[in-house]
Amino acid sequence: MIQLRLQKVGLALACVLMVASCGGLRDSFKNTTTPDPRVKSGREAKGPERVGDGSSLLDAFKGGQSNVKVNRFLWTASLDVLSFLPVQTADPFTGVISTGYGRPPGGGQAYRATVLISDPALDARSLKVALQTQRGPVSDATQRAVEDAILARARQLRINAGRF
Repeated sequence: MIQLRLQKVGLALACVLMVASCGGLRDSFKNTTTPDPRVKSGREAKGPERVGDGSSLLDAFKGGQSNVKVNRFLWTASLDVLSFLPVQTADPFTGVISTGYGRPPGGGQAYRATVLISDPALDARSLKVALQTQRGPVSDATQRAVEDAILARARQLRINAGRF
């Protein structure tokens, strides 16, 4: 009985030593501070990022993290402009906002939207909006008007942030 317990303890100790010798365990206990991302001129500041090079055992257990940067002004402006739509999913790491059907104030047609913010730049190329009614997709002019409203609001937010 005692011999079996000693074998289990010895096996557990051997496993811990093996993992510790990989170097990944030592780095995970360090008190690292992550840089505070600040937005400068419409782009997020780039700080040092820790990227696993596959050299430790713990790198195998890390989830697939996306490195898409999202412009905070476009994100906030999208939520502001489309505030009449109920948000179903919003993922700031991938830059996707998906809404359910909702009616704009004073409008009779119900819309739903999917917004993709694909770049940290405050740019029209960074924003893609897909609008849909219950009968199908909306006209290009309507979609462009919503994109323009989001971009205008994002620029207003950027200007107001520069004042503080």
